[in-house]
Amino acid sequence: MNKPIIAIVGAGPGVGLHVAEKFGREGFRAALVSRNAEKLARYAEELGKAGVEAEGVPADAGDPASLEAAFARISERFGSPDVLVYNAAVLQPGTPMELTCDRLIDDFKVNVAGALACARLVAPEMTKRGNGTILFTGGGLALQPMARVASLAIGKAGIRSLAYTLGEELAPRGVFVGTVTICGFVKPGTFFDPSRIAESYWELYERRDRREIVFAEPQ
Repeated sequence: MNKPIIAIVGAGPGVGLHVAEKFGREGFRAALVSRNAEKLARYAEELGKAGVEAEGVPADAGDPASLEAAFARISERFGSPDVLVYNAAVLQPGTPMELTCDRLIDDFKVNVAGALACARLVAPEMTKRGNGTILFTGGGLALQPMARVASLAIGKAGIRSLAYTLGEELAPRGVFVGTVTICGFVKPGTFFDPSRIAESYWELYERRDRREIVFAEPQ
């Protein structure tokens, strides 16, 4: 029996790698997508040592043509993804008045538009099967925006809105869309340890009982 496939866009050493490891332990093969081919090779090797089958596929999350080529390769190598995790984001400091329109648009291409581009690439096969999962990495800035990181705050508000609207549209076709809203800085050994956060992605995938998990320290 073929293993199910998870594609992680914005695969890095934090949340992306730990989500790949969690799903890999549950029987998935992982396709890791980010711009740096050298780092992807290291991540795939690291996952392999943990018993997870993984392969890197270089692509730029802000370039729809690059993403299209990457997902064509994923489909060719692995097959159509059963799960998509969009974890890419641009973090640049700057208040609204310090932002230029061009920079905001460029950041938005990665922070939100790339997520939609990836969803559009995997959704047709998912809806054809009548089953699939799309998960977005959100952030607490969507709930409590901060002026000094205005572009990312706008992006996280956008990704949250996309999760809810896309989820409403695709639910009747058997595709679940959810978001993990991470309300803190991801750091190993803290409450926001990426291995703990990865469990929330698995919870959404398994249960499909809510659109959003807000990962925040108890008050």
